[in-house]
Amino acid sequence: MNMLGVIEGILFVVGDEGITLGALSETINKPVDETKQLLLELKKMYESEKRGIRISYLGDAFKLTTKKEHKDFYQRLIENPESNTLSQAALEVLAIVAYNQPITRIEIDEIRGVSSIHMIRKLLAKNLLKESGKSTLPGRPNLYATTKDFLDFFGLSTINDLPKLPEENQNIEDDVELFSSIYKEPDE
Repeated sequence: MNMLGVIEGILFVVGDEGITLGALSETINKPVDETKQLLLELKKMYESEKRGIRISYLGDAFKLTTKKEHKDFYQRLIENPESNTLSQAALEVLAIVAYNQPITRIEIDEIRGVSSIHMIRKLLAKNLLKESGKSTLPGRPNLYATTKDFLDFFGLSTINDLPKLPEENQNIEDDVELFSSIYKEPDE
């Protein structure tokens, strides 16, 4: 089996979270020294001018990143009016932030049930979201909120102009009676 391909796939799957050398070694069931050599070999392959990504060591993890020298092209993609339509995932994240701001990424992920880091980055780049401070939760994660551009994009004067969410029915009498049924025991 081509272990360079396996490592490349693992780096793709872990995304922005990255993976430590120890975790990678454990995952591919190889000694740390051998894993490090394979990782360095793959990293060298990515250094070619023909490649658009590279392997970076950020924090304590290895991850795939874009090359800085291509930054202008990525910026044009973000600023391109044709790419300014919002996907379903983008709308979900925006709605969650708009109705719950300020909110952490973890809280967004819990509501959506999937990781939202890539979408949050795109929305930050489009200036529809902003970092609005730090949470008091352990690790002090970033808090996110909507921007003036968000209001402009959706034609809102203030965040209070958002449609109201339907209230959950709190009336017990309207709830379905779980213990009664239209089916009755036959008379004996």
